[in-house]
Amino acid sequence: MARSAPGRRRPTIADVAAAAGVSRTTVSHALNGIGKVDPRTRARVREVAAELGYRPNLRAQRLRHGRAQTLALASSMPFSVAGGPSRLGFYMEVAAAAAERALTRGYALVLVPPVESGPGVESVDIDGAIVVEPEEDDPVVRLLRERGLPYATLGRQVGGDDSAAVDLHGGAVAELLLQHLREQGARRPALITGEGTRHSYVDARAAYLRVAAEQGFEPVSVAAPEGGGEQAGYDACALLLREHPEVDAVCALVDAFAVGAARAAADAGRPVPDGLLLATRYDGLRAKTHRPPLTSVDLSLGEAAGSAVDLLLNRLEGRDAPVAAPPLPRLVARASSVRG
Repeated sequence: MARSAPGRRRPTIADVAAAAGVSRTTVSHALNGIGKVDPRTRARVREVAAELGYRPNLRAQRLRHGRAQTLALASSMPFSVAGGPSRLGFYMEVAAAAAERALTRGYALVLVPPVESGPGVESVDIDGAIVVEPEEDDPVVRLLRERGLPYATLGRQVGGDDSAAVDLHGGAVAELLLQHLREQGARRPALITGEGTRHSYVDARAAYLRVAAEQGFEPVSVAAPEGGGEQAGYDACALLLREHPEVDAVCALVDAFAVGAARAAADAGRPVPDGLLLATRYDGLRAKTHRPPLTSVDLSLGEAAGSAVDLLLNRLEGRDAPVAAPPLPRLVARASSVRG
């Protein structure tokens, strides 16, 4: 691949247009993924641009389009459940995939951490945002609306616009986990979710009640405060086992809660998996490194995050292009839910 030598003039959009035999407008549309450009012409323009070592002038683009060329990734979910002490959980996996997809479409991604107070999305110069698993009346969504900024959500929002959301299939995830626990011999599985109205919690509770009614067991469900992290999961599971000793399995939707639940089970003399089957939702670092490893679900977060970026940018650019749906959730069975 040819590249500009040190000291040589940087190739311009006019150079690319001349080499490709097209207009500068066509080059601009081809490189920015806008307008109606024949796919073969678009590929040729990009090939020529790469050969010449052409790089767009981002400052000029921002001035011309009146955009920051920057997106935000934001969530109201506290790090105690979204990331944990390592900061390498659910939220950061989404961030890495979203940043990669944004760059391929000419945008930078700013990570707006979930903080209790202080500056948030209102303090950054952005063109739009992806909101991760919003609440029904989510403060991040509210701020974006006040600023008149477009947004897409990773995970549906209760009462929100489903056309602006990438579905994470909360009900299907809960059914997968409960079906697995029942297949492993559980007769009285219990459910632990976070408090609040995130769609994943709402859908899981509805799915749990439906499965309990269909299969004829008494439902036992507890909602724990998200900010409590692993300790909240410990407290919820300890309470379950004290008040409902017949419970033989726990589906702890948040992985931090599942880690706490495993500790509570051990302290109650019912270690996982021989004394209590345990499963969680997110197949992340906590699930993989816990001892025993936790049964979980592959949510295809990379594909889902990329789809959320595409959805947001299509809305921002006024395009009506279809967005690829991420694969359906897949169970990852591990030792925490298999006795013997």
